[in-house]
Amino acid sequence: MANKSLFKNTRGSTAPAADTVNEAGGLAYKLSDKAALSQYVATGCFGNTFYASAKEELKTVLALAHAVEPEFLAKLAVYARGTHMKDTPALLLAVLATKSPEMLRRVFSRVIDNGKMLRNYVQIVRSGQTGRKSLGTAGKRLIQRWLIERPPHKLFRDSVGDDPRLRDIMRMVHATPKDSSQESFWSYLVGKEKNPDLLPELVKSFESFKKTQEGPVPEVSWEMLTALPLKPAHWKEIAQKAGWQMLRMNLNTFKRHGVLEDKGMVALIADRLRSHEEIAKARVFPYQLMMAYMAAEDMPREIDDALQGAMETAIENVPELPGKTWVFPDVSGSMHSPVTGGRGSATSKVQCVHVAGLVAAAVLRKNPGAGIIPFHDQVVDLRVNPRDSVMTNAHKFATCGSGGTDCSAPLQLLNLRKETGDTLIYVSDNQSWVDSWENAWMGGAQYATGTMQQWRAFKARNPKAKLVCIDLQPNKTAQVKEGEKDVLQVGGFSDRVFDIVKLFAQDRLGADHWVGVLDKTEI
Repeated sequence: MANKSLFKNTRGSTAPAADTVNEAGGLAYKLSDKAALSQYVATGCFGNTFYASAKEELKTVLALAHAVEPEFLAKLAVYARGTHMKDTPALLLAVLATKSPEMLRRVFSRVIDNGKMLRNYVQIVRSGQTGRKSLGTAGKRLIQRWLIERPPHKLFRDSVGDDPRLRDIMRMVHATPKDSSQESFWSYLVGKEKNPDLLPELVKSFESFKKTQEGPVPEVSWEMLTALPLKPAHWKEIAQKAGWQMLRMNLNTFKRHGVLEDKGMVALIADRLRSHEEIAKARVFPYQLMMAYMAAEDMPREIDDALQGAMETAIENVPELPGKTWVFPDVSGSMHSPVTGGRGSATSKVQCVHVAGLVAAAVLRKNPGAGIIPFHDQVVDLRVNPRDSVMTNAHKFATCGSGGTDCSAPLQLLNLRKETGDTLIYVSDNQSWVDSWENAWMGGAQYATGTMQQWRAFKARNPKAKLVCIDLQPNKTAQVKEGEKDVLQVGGFSDRVFDIVKLFAQDRLGADHWVGVLDKTEI
């Protein structure tokens, strides 16, 4: 339980009363429709989370999307796609198709930037979940233009995948090719080959390789090659030609096909993974490296070391924050659910607690004087060395907790110790209940949340302090009331969050903070 004497002091009593309860039954504050939708879109992947099913999440997102203006939907779709989200940006476009065809037109090409996104969009529209099953005249024209303007080599790579297949989409929209060369290529894509001499050179080389498996491996998506009887030499060539991101995402595939049995290939791959130049070129982020590190199974030591070395390079973009920084990673039981929700065989090995540990470890590396206070239903006494690798420290956080959630616990400890601080960062799923369960069960919106009371008490002693609440799972509630001047509510996590936190700590964000960041997205 939180310290009741602190909850009754006069400073805490000025905190605003909670106006709802969260999914765990604890006291909380409602988020505005914009803020709540931002949380779901930036975080949600329509998988089963600890507290909600994929169907419940979809229902909530649709209700919120219809409650905000089309322009904000368009900006949110662009921003979410810029942070590599796939399902939710496509869903927002499908909603825009019914609410505002004009806004759909303005952002379509910025969100639908590859074949996978196009298939997602078409699949969502045809499901009828957003109010219509037809692509509509405006939607068909946008897809027609997208197909016409798509470079042949990219469209060829886009042809991988189904449900729906690219050829099905092309038939749906009845696109007209702009010239004979495009007509021949499109006929090939839909299975009606015409004048093979006019096909792009990449297609010709792929068809030739399919027949003989001789000559250089064509530079197509490797998924297009997996049905062929490739030899180990072919897989080595694919690994040598792979871009940095493809390399880190397919280490297990290369291992299965014998590439890593060659010590020379292991050395080459390790050198590329840790290359400062390639990391910068690929704009690699710490979270991507954590995913690669955790997904890799029984890799050679050189590969593991290279991934950890790449992490040290990637965190160079993590900001140095002014003054004293505190980070509060949530290590409670609910944080051990997959960060992208349960998705069957595609469920990520990366849990919410891993991301919380990554944020804490990365901030500590760039800010050695930072204080780290893990918590579940109470604070956890965990010593971490700023000189240890980020991977090592992140793993420590992931293995040190369980149990319930008391988000007020770290702040309560700082208040008891009369600590000072300038930037305080929570990384949590925001489902605090231990500090308020008695009030919640009594119908308790007459009290402030424990976190809100403790923050007001801390703020009274540290008037310039700022609080960042990073919510890793979709939510319509918060533990600190929205609109507080020195509180930044962040929905979801991508490595761009580090930049937002830096701007906030430097007083370079407006009063609307997170929603303001999204609202400033240009469309």
